[in-house]
Amino acid sequence: MTRKADETEIELTRQDLREVTGFAAACAQTVLAVFEEERPDDPRPRRAIETAREFADGGERGKALRDTAWAALKAAGEADGPAAREAARAATAAAGAAYLHPLAKATQVKHILGSAAHAARAAELVAGDDRGVGEDHVRRAADRAAPAVVDVLRRYPPAPAGGGRTGELLRLLDVLLTGGRGE
Repeated sequence: MTRKADETEIELTRQDLREVTGFAAACAQTVLAVFEEERPDDPRPRRAIETAREFADGGERGKALRDTAWAALKAAGEADGPAAREAARAATAAAGAAYLHPLAKATQVKHILGSAAHAARAAELVAGDDRGVGEDHVRRAADRAAPAVVDVLRRYPPAPAGGGRTGELLRLLDVLLTGGRGE
């Protein structure tokens, strides 16, 4: 794949990836019960979160992360309720966080904050689509983010437009963590 001339590379260490993945796993964990209440016999999102945590704690970044991320995404597609789907997507994003690319592209912010945004949307849906609940969930995620996560986030452009309500929550979290990067 050829990179565009305006795509600069971002410096990322293995520890940076572990910090981001640990944050994403913690965010997904907050709504795992939403999925498991609907599908108690489906371990795929839980396994994605566990695998993300294992990487964050020093494990390998390899096939298990990719496989559990894809499995959690499939579980999201099979869930009946929108809140359960968002909770499974949060788990997918947690395992996928380990694959943050070192390219200065706004879309990469989804690897850092996607799990938190999907978790916030799940919480919002559980509360009858109460936007205040989603926004409070995002604020708690911002409080949970370690300085190392914010440092990595600041290396990237602001979160991209689009993505519906989950995208709005992602952008809110981006602004809360970075102060809008002076924009």
